[in-house]
Amino acid sequence: MKARRHALILGIIREKFIGTQEELGTALKKEGVEVTQATLSRDIKELGLIKVPAASGHYRYALPNDKTLTNIIKRAKRMFEDSVVSLDFADNLLVIKTTSGTAQGVAAVIDDLEWREIVGTIAGDDSILVVIRKKEQVEEVLNRFYKLRRSKNASGADDQELGFD
Repeated sequence: MKARRHALILGIIREKFIGTQEELGTALKKEGVEVTQATLSRDIKELGLIKVPAASGHYRYALPNDKTLTNIIKRAKRMFEDSVVSLDFADNLLVIKTTSGTAQGVAAVIDDLEWREIVGTIAGDDSILVVIRKKEQVEEVLNRFYKLRRSKNASGADDQELGFD
């Protein structure tokens, strides 16, 4: 539920001018999700949302432009822990199954990782197609995805294990 709510929040702030938690709560309610102010506040913090000035002089919620490696890895771990259900492959294609409504968010974080082995992703509602450059690279990419997914229960993979130097 949390991962779906996070995906909805991200979609809402991309599509609409949302300046307050109350407006965000109302938009979520229209999508069939009721949240308390405390939950909404935690969600905003966990997603790293910030308020940015708009042309009208008001402020609105947005994703930060700060795409540092540390933030990308943290977001990837959180998305994989909360949303990824299974991973499978055929030749140089990986298929990632996610909880309903979260595939696009997971695909976006995979794209942000900018792993050289990945050509690109295509996301639906609950599944992602990941195109790997070479068939021989599939096992390595799969292992890194599994490390992202397990990081909550283990000591966590360091940046080097996840393909960063």
